[in-house]
Amino acid sequence: MPSILIVEDEPALVRGLKDAFASRGFDVLTAQDGATGLDLALSTNPDLILLDIMLPRVNGYEICRMVREQGLEMPILMLTAKGQEEDIILGLNLGADDYIGKPFRIAELVARVNAFLRRSKAKQAEVFRFGDFELNLAAHKLFRKDREVELTPREFRLLAYLVSRRGCALPRNNILNAVWGHSIVVTPRSIDRCVATLRAKIEPSYIQTIRDIGYRFEPEP
Repeated sequence: MPSILIVEDEPALVRGLKDAFASRGFDVLTAQDGATGLDLALSTNPDLILLDIMLPRVNGYEICRMVREQGLEMPILMLTAKGQEEDIILGLNLGADDYIGKPFRIAELVARVNAFLRRSKAKQAEVFRFGDFELNLAAHKLFRKDREVELTPREFRLLAYLVSRRGCALPRNNILNAVWGHSIVVTPRSIDRCVATLRAKIEPSYIQTIRDIGYRFEPEP
């Protein structure tokens, strides 16, 4: 039974979300303030966290930051009001995996949560399959229908980072730090150039551009 922690301060929304996920077989924990939510996140290590930004006592940004500082890697899906683009970017930079804007449809949210839980399990694998492709992390190779696709070391690191976080909105700064490293002076244009060459070697639509944020790897329709 997957576990989900809902940290949200609107009582009616909490009740609706709890009922929706419980009826679908989830073990649901809830918190209506940030301090309680943080305690539950650290003590129970849920499979996924639904996290509002504006919370009493401790806000969603701090919860996200402190959860990641403790080395917990469960997906964090932030609940945001429409038009909060700067808030979205800040949350993603602090370690959130994606966001969904309020108001939202419960069915869409449940589908997103299920997709993240599937992808979270896949992140532990050494071999990732998408479409006709197979990315083997141990062998450091990409294959398409058993034929190797030649990648530069940088292209391979970028693809491995994107694929292992499939479905996540990834800010350019996060990609730079993960693929190029903190000590190398590069610009976001370096990512764009590497993405362009990588798209030419795989299906271009797999790597989606998220305006003003970065990229998302999404091989599934």
